[in-house]
Amino acid sequence: MDGNNRWAKQRGLAGVAGHKVGVERIRDAMTACEEIGVEVLTVFAFSSENWKRPPLEVEALMSLFQLYLKNEAKALKKKGVRLRVIGNRTRFSKGIQNAIEAAEELTKDGKMTLVIAADYGGRWDIAEAAKKVAQEVKEGRINAADVDEDLLDKYTSMADLPPLDLLIRTGGEVRISNFLLWQSAYAEFFFSDKLWPDFDSDELKRAATAFYERQRRFGMTGDQIEAGATHA
Repeated sequence: MDGNNRWAKQRGLAGVAGHKVGVERIRDAMTACEEIGVEVLTVFAFSSENWKRPPLEVEALMSLFQLYLKNEAKALKKKGVRLRVIGNRTRFSKGIQNAIEAAEELTKDGKMTLVIAADYGGRWDIAEAAKKVAQEVKEGRINAADVDEDLLDKYTSMADLPPLDLLIRTGGEVRISNFLLWQSAYAEFFFSDKLWPDFDSDELKRAATAFYERQRRFGMTGDQIEAGATHA
C-alpha cells in the first residue's frame, strides 16, 4: 500500500491523514476480492525498512495498526474472513502483539484470508526459513542433502496458503520493495499509478482483468500451455 504520504501532501494534510484513509481502502479491496472470488489478499502495511521513517509517523502508524486490529476483528469474523499477520513481531509493543493474537484467534475459522504484512521483508522471510531449516538439520530431523526449494518453501511465512498469483504495486512505483520475494517468483505483476488512498475496487478489478488476460507459462511454451488446455 503505497502513496499515503504523497496523497496527504497533495491535499495539504499531515501524512497520518493519508494513512487513515489508506486503512479504509483495505475494506474496499476486501469487498472487491469477495466479488471476484479471491481467496487470499495480502497487504503490505509496514515493511522492515519503515522503522527508519520519522518517529512521530512510526508512532502514528503503530497506533493505527493497533486500532485497526481491535476495531476490525469482529467485522472480519462476521464476514467470514480469517486474519493473519506475517512479519517480525518482536519489535512491536506488547499491546500490539496481544491485539494481533486476539484478532487471529477470533477470526481463525474464516474461509477467506486477509494477510497483513507488518514489520515484514521478503529477505527476512527467506532468512527466517533458512534458520529454521538449519536448526532442523542440526537436530538431525532433516538431512542437508534433502534441502531443496520445496522443503524451504514449507518454512516461509505463507507456506500454508495458495501460491501468489498477482502482485499489485500502487503509487506509480515500478519495483516490489522487498515484498514477498520468494512467493512472487512466478506471480504476475500489475503496476498502478494510483496512490493507495485512491486505489478503489474498480482499480483492483482492472488489475484482476489484466491478470486473467495473460497466459501463464511457468517455463513452458505457449503451444504447450494451449495443448494442455485442449487435452484437459
